[in-house]
Amino acid sequence: MEAIPARARAYVACVALGALLCLLPLSSVRTPWWAVALLAALYAGCEQITRWRLLGTFYPVLLAAAFLLPPPAAALVAVPGALLSPVAGRPRMLRRIWRAAELVVAVWAAAGVHWTLGGRDAVVASDFPYALLPALGAVFAFCLVLSVLDGGILTLAERVPVRRAWRGLLLRSLAPIGVHGLAGLMMAVLWRSPYGPFAALLVLLPMCVSAWVFAQVHRERAAHQATIRALVQAVDIKDGYTRGHSERVGQASMMIARELGMDDEGVEVLRFAGILHDVGKLGVPTRLLRKDGPLTPEERRVIELHPEYGHEMVRGIAFLGEARAAVLHHHERLDGSGYPYGLVGTQIPECARVVAVADAFDAMTSTRSYRRARPVATALEELQRCAGAQFDPRMVTALVRSLGRNGWHPAVTAGEEPHTVPPARTAQSRPGAHR
Repeated sequence: MEAIPARARAYVACVALGALLCLLPLSSVRTPWWAVALLAALYAGCEQITRWRLLGTFYPVLLAAAFLLPPPAAALVAVPGALLSPVAGRPRMLRRIWRAAELVVAVWAAAGVHWTLGGRDAVVASDFPYALLPALGAVFAFCLVLSVLDGGILTLAERVPVRRAWRGLLLRSLAPIGVHGLAGLMMAVLWRSPYGPFAALLVLLPMCVSAWVFAQVHRERAAHQATIRALVQAVDIKDGYTRGHSERVGQASMMIARELGMDDEGVEVLRFAGILHDVGKLGVPTRLLRKDGPLTPEERRVIELHPEYGHEMVRGIAFLGEARAAVLHHHERLDGSGYPYGLVGTQIPECARVVAVADAFDAMTSTRSYRRARPVATALEELQRCAGAQFDPRMVTALVRSLGRNGWHPAVTAGEEPHTVPPARTAQSRPGAHR
């Protein structure tokens, strides 16, 4: 973005000044310039490749420098790569200066901690497992500095509230950077071994391969999300009265899944199922979806075809897994009076029983073309009244418990105000007929 606030520019200038102070002692320390040049060129090359391939920042070389060189020399390794690497957004030079400055300070801190804990002697002597302790301390210092500086720029440049800016930054960075730190330690030990720097470079090969695999997974996941967004947007455009309904059903389905103790994969499946449960409405005439007032029996039969339409639409999308069953069966009832197949009890897939409760809950608490929204407490009471006949009691109980603890905070959608209910006030709520 062009308009970087003045306070953010001042913050970048202060960090850049701190980076220069970290580099000042270079003239007074014994520096192996050939090693600095080789590592700096290696890091710059890795940055070009990883940013071009969208693999993220590649830290093993920087951490190897922190394990091998005095703090000012190690910090210098980061400068060329950070200044030459591609950046997203403008002003590009300011962003490059920021990236270089924060990496200089972080590497300087990591090298200082490693040096203080006696890590240099442990690396030279290949003293394991003692060499791990200074390395872990250096990695923690590296993560801590990056987290502190990134939180500051989020607050000043992106206007993220202070109470949220640093939340989770350190914990999220420890595991991935810890892996990079182990690779950097292996590089440093091999560098100091009789095999020399060339052997150290071989460590980067498996790291590059793993980063490439991770990037491919990330791209595939992004493609999945784009597919789902496109389908949901098509439904929202067709049925304007229920705009945002799919996302809210996905949110409620996730709440139920977490309350049931499902693993992350199961929660993700339920999110997909909730978001896509009404995709079959793309095959229903728009005049029926937007009709004011009750439907005739013939019109209702047409609308009741939407689960089968939806299943046909998503049947070939392999990554949806069990979510396809929820698309087909989310209007089944435990007593067998639902549609499209009149399944009874546990014949109905578990994911469909979850989505049925989430769908009914949001239908009742949202304004529709044929009625006003009901209070959350009324909707929960109605769900509990229908538990055992229409809905699975276990799913209803899970939703009630989750709402009691977390409240209901759906996203704001076009033409509709969300019902935000604090955790302690969500007693119990009614499904009624919903399309």
